[in-house]
Amino acid sequence: MYDPTRLAALVAVSEAGSITRAAERLGYTVPALSQQLAKLEREAGTALLVRHHRGARLTGAGELLVGHARRVLDEMERARHELARLAGLSGGRLRVGTFPTAGIHLLPPVLSAFRRAHPDVELTVTGHEPPSGVAAVAAGEVDLALTHTYEPADPVPLPAAVSAEPILVEELVLATRPGHALAGGTSRLPLAELAGQPLISMAPDHPPRQGVERALAGVGASPAVLVGTPGYALVCALVSAGLGVAVVPEMVARTAATPVGTRLLEPGDLRRTISVVHRTDESSPAADSFRALLRGAFGRSAGTG
Repeated sequence: MYDPTRLAALVAVSEAGSITRAAERLGYTVPALSQQLAKLEREAGTALLVRHHRGARLTGAGELLVGHARRVLDEMERARHELARLAGLSGGRLRVGTFPTAGIHLLPPVLSAFRRAHPDVELTVTGHEPPSGVAAVAAGEVDLALTHTYEPADPVPLPAAVSAEPILVEELVLATRPGHALAGGTSRLPLAELAGQPLISMAPDHPPRQGVERALAGVGASPAVLVGTPGYALVCALVSAGLGVAVVPEMVARTAATPVGTRLLEPGDLRRTISVVHRTDESSPAADSFRALLRGAFGRSAGTG
C-alpha cells in the first residue's frame, strides 16, 4: 500500500514539472520532498521520475501510478470531507502558536496537510517565543502551540490544565565557520575541547537556554559575543563570519542560511525537545486532528538524537 502523502508528492511533481516548484506548492523543502519521492520509488520497485536540468518528467511507470494516485486521492478527499462533517470540522478555526525555527522548518507541511484535510477550518498562526506559547495556551489565546525545552535545565511546571506532548528531540551540535579545525573530525568532540574557544553565547539570560549556558561556561568556553535575544539566524551568521563558535540545535545548523561547519559533541546530552502544548480540559476536534498530523510527521523522531 502506497503512502498517500508520497502519492500526492508525485502528483504535484507531475503537475508542476519540477521538484522545486512542487516543493514550493506543498510547503516542503526540496530535500524533504526528494526523500518522499525516493521512498515512493522504493515502494514501487521502479523509477518513477527522470530528473533533468529543466526539472523532472514522469517515466511510464510514473504516469501509470499518477493516474491511479489521482483517483485514490480524490476518494480520500471526499472521505475527509464526510468525516469532517461528522467530527465538527466543517468550519470553525484553529489558532496555532509557534517559535521561528519550528514555524519555518516544521509547520508548513503539517499546515498544508491540515488544509487539504479540513479546507473549511480557518487557520491562524502567531509567533510565540518559548516559553510564552505555554502561557498563550493557558490563557486561551491559541488552541495549541509549539514550544521547546533544553537539557540540561531546571524543571519548569506547566500551568494547570495544560499538557506538553514531545514531538521531536534533537541534539545540540557545535557550529563553526566553514573549514574550522574543530569541524574537521568525524568523531564526537569532547565538550571539554571547547575550553578557551570564543563562544557566541545564545541568549544567556533566556530561561530555556540557561542550563546549556552554564554547561558551556563550566568547561571554560569563553564568551566572545553575547546575543541577548533569541535568534539563531543571527548566531549562525556570526559563526559563519568567523566571530566565534556556537552550540545550536542540529536542525538550526543543518538549515542555516549562512554556511557553517558542524560537529557532534561528546557526551551527547545537550538537547532540545520540541513539544506541542495544548489544554487538557477542553476538547477541540481541529486541535486534536492537528496534533495527530504532528505526531505522524515527527513522532518517529521523538526520543532520538
